[in-house]
Parts: sequence; structure tokens; C-alpha cells
Amino acid sequence: MVYFVITLYGLLFGSFLNVCIVRLPHKQSILLPRSHCPLCKHTIRWYDNIPLVSYVLLRGRCRDCHARISPQYALVEALTAILMVATYIRFGLSPELVKYSVFVMLLLVLIFTDLRERLIPHAVTFFGIGVGVVLSLFIDVDSRPLGWLAERMGVLLPGTVLSVLGALSGALIGGGLFYAVGTAFFILSGRTKEYLGFGDVMLMIMVGVFLGAPLTLLTILLGSFAGSIVAVSITLAAPRFRNYPWPYGTFLGIAAVYAALDGQRLLEAYFRWSGMAG
Repeated sequence: MVYFVITLYGLLFGSFLNVCIVRLPHKQSILLPRSHCPLCKHTIRWYDNIPLVSYVLLRGRCRDCHARISPQYALVEALTAILMVATYIRFGLSPELVKYSVFVMLLLVLIFTDLRERLIPHAVTFFGIGVGVVLSLFIDVDSRPLGWLAERMGVLLPGTVLSVLGALSGALIGGGLFYAVGTAFFILSGRTKEYLGFGDVMLMIMVGVFLGAPLTLLTILLGSFAGSIVAVSITLAAPRFRNYPWPYGTFLGIAAVYAALDGQRLLEAYFRWSGMAG
């Protein structure tokens, strides 16, 4: 029963995320007007707006003009439901479930806006940063490196302070390191800094606030590696993609989803190896 309820909420939230994905890059209201067909402009009836179900029943077409509906709508709804169930499996019914469900949904919006428009809306990242900072007051952010250093220096810090410092250090490392490394890469490669969008930096600041420094570094490592592998492979196979503006924010967002839901296992192995576990 719990899985059914979470899946239902995931589908409903996924429908709302589609609105954000389509409208926010164009600075349109996510509340008004009501959902409508982009071609014939007819308002979508409530029974044609049931997440996933309506897409299947209508066979991916508008009821009025029969124009094809982008499969993105069904994909985002299904992914939101799947990831919310995965978050529940990982965290159970806990405050962390709320935190990481919000985080994953924010990432889904950014993954698809960057994929569609090569744009990461500041409205989403600023909102996410604010929410992440507030949540760090109540739900611990991974701050083990800071805690380890403080312990070695004989300084005792309250858990809440460590959590907030963990969030802030994650933001600093996420935004600062990604900007520095990205800038160096594009200078050395002879490309212009236009390829490094400030939206990517804001994305990593948001990731840092939610995940803390260790998982943020993991996100940068995995996202950059995956993006480079895909970009280099496709460019070698088809040279016409040499100057293609790859959506690296999409790769970073996918890596951040993994880091949030399963990256802790890699960190645990590293901290045990380094002697910082505890």
C-alpha cells in the first residue's frame, strides 16, 4: 500500500515537473494558464491530464488536433515515480525521505531543462539552495571530513553546526571547484568559456548544500567522467559534433541523483580505507 501511495504521488509530482521543465526556461508562470496543447492551444481536459494513463490512452497524441505529444511527459512522470519509490526504499519513512525526494525532483527539472534548452533556470537552483540550507538545520549533512579535522584539533562542535558547515563547505567545493576545473579545461582545450555555463556552477552549489563535500566531489567526478566519455565517443564517431554544446548539467544531475541514493556506499568504503570512518 505504501508503494502504491508513493508511486501515485510520484506521478502527480511528475506531471507538475513537466510544467516546470517546459515553462521555466522561458520565464513563464508555472500556475497559469492551464495546461494546453502547444499546437492547437486547446486547454487539456482533466481526464486527458491523468499522469501516464492519459498519454497511453491517447496514444501520445492531442485529442483535438491529433498532434504528437512529446514522450518527455510520460518519461518524466514515470521517472519521478520510480525515483520516489527508490528514495523510500533507501530512507524509509523518515525526514530524509522528504529531503531527498525534493532534491531528486529539483534535479529532474534541471536535467531535462538542460537537455532540452541547454539552460539551468536560476529559479530552480536558488530555490534549491535555500531549501537545502534550511534542511541542514534539521537533517544532518555529511560533514565527516570537517568533523574529523575538528576532532584532531580538539574542537567540539554541535551536530547542527557541523551539519550547516557541511552544507556550506559542499556548496563552496561544488561551485568553486567545478568552476575552477571547468575553466582550466576549456582554456587548455582552446574553447571559449561559453561552454561552461554559470548555471552548471549554481547546480553544483545546490548539490553541495544538499549532499555535503564528499558526495559533491563524487558527483563532479562521475558526472564529468560520464559526460566526457559520451562527448568524446560521439565526436570520434561523428566529427560534426565537434562543436556541439553538450548538456553537461544533465550528466551532473544524473550523477547527483546516484550520489544521493547510492553514493554513500562508495564513500563508506573510502572512509574505511582512509581511516576517517566513524
